[in-house]
Amino acid sequence: MGWKTWAALRRWLPFLTLCSAQWSLAATSENDPAQQWGRDYFPNTPLITQEGKPVRFFDDLIKDKVVAINFIFTSCTDSCPLETARLRQVQKLLGDRVGRDVFFYSISIDPETDTPEVLKQYAEKFKIGPGWQFLTGQKDDITLLRQKLGLFIKGVDDGQTKDHNLSLIIGNQSTGRWMKASPFENPYVLADRLGKSLHNWKLASTQTNDHANAPTVRSPSAGEQIYRTRCSSCHTLGDTEHAGMRSIGPDLLGVTRQRDPAWLTRWIKEPDLVLAEKDPLAMQLYEQYNRLAMPNLRLGELEITAVLTYLEEESDRLQPEASIAQQKRDE
Repeated sequence: MGWKTWAALRRWLPFLTLCSAQWSLAATSENDPAQQWGRDYFPNTPLITQEGKPVRFFDDLIKDKVVAINFIFTSCTDSCPLETARLRQVQKLLGDRVGRDVFFYSISIDPETDTPEVLKQYAEKFKIGPGWQFLTGQKDDITLLRQKLGLFIKGVDDGQTKDHNLSLIIGNQSTGRWMKASPFENPYVLADRLGKSLHNWKLASTQTNDHANAPTVRSPSAGEQIYRTRCSSCHTLGDTEHAGMRSIGPDLLGVTRQRDPAWLTRWIKEPDLVLAEKDPLAMQLYEQYNRLAMPNLRLGELEITAVLTYLEEESDRLQPEASIAQQKRDE
């Protein structure tokens, strides 16, 4: 996705969850078979998995299944890695249900480059588990599939560049319930929809929560919003309990004390350029974390300042002793 598309969509991210829920309710009805997307609607597009296995979109991938489908390309340096990292969190939450009663599919919009071998390497970099297939095929077939799924925007997806809209759709083919979702949605919300609501709540919940134990809701700062929607897909912030969901990048607790502020600001602003310059620290992180490049989030100066302020405040809150020690060193 290019920066123009990103900038335009970024303003709408807070509203995507609400829009997706409304879209689902308006577009589907289990009492009206005509509303259900079936064999007569979906093209039975031939695709190839990252293992080189030929499959058909309807017959082999979505028929009678609950699925999450998005479109990516492996050379993308901004939104696609974040989408993949977020869905990886959802996969971790659903556990062995992925591949059993929930299925994930990422389809390349750049099939000329994204051969099965390239897609396999991409999946391995993100440590993708079973039940999630990465697919390629013929470009015209994939474009038609995007149009049928409602994930193709004229003027954005049909240009000469590889710009594309944020594209994630989840659904249950057998019931005809489908909804578009933000790929930056809270992973617990996405997991709940895929694991419960799209299964019509057939699986009993083992959780017994009491409203009296609910935490106090507070308004997040601008920096926290950026961290939770962008950074938390790959990073933890002293959260060892959920570290396995985000073991793509380093933990950020105390990072504002450990790194030079000017370097940290530029690294967040343009990591692709810093890596291209062979910056020693950037290269060390690149090698340490499975040669997976940090995506360019297209953040402005104010946004970078906000997220760094949040990281510093959280580090001070969670590690007050270290904060005091740092203050003494500064004096």
